[in-house]
Amino acid sequence: MKSIFKTSMVVSVAALSLGLAGCDSAAEDQMEAEADVVDAQADVIEEEADLAAEQGMEGEEEMLDQEADAVEDQADMIDDQAGEVE
Repeated sequence: MKSIFKTSMVVSVAALSLGLAGCDSAAEDQMEAEADVVDAQADVIEEEADLAAEQGMEGEEEMLDQEADAVEDQADMIDDQAGEVE
C-alpha cells in the first residue's frame, strides 16, 4: 500500500512540475522536475516518520526524520543546480 501511495505521489508531482514549467531550457525543466520528485520522496518519508511516532517507535521516527532531511537537502541541491543551467 505504501509503495502505491509513493509511486502515485511521485508521478503526480512530476507531471505537475512539467505542466508548470515556463520558458526554461529543457535541461533546467528536467532538473527542476527531478528536484520536485526528490522533494516529494522526502515528504513521504516524513509521513512514515509521523506514523512511526504515532506507533511509539521513537528510534524509527528519528531515523526517518534524518533520512527525510537528507533527501530534502538533495532536492535543494538539485534545484540550485537547475538554476545554474541555461
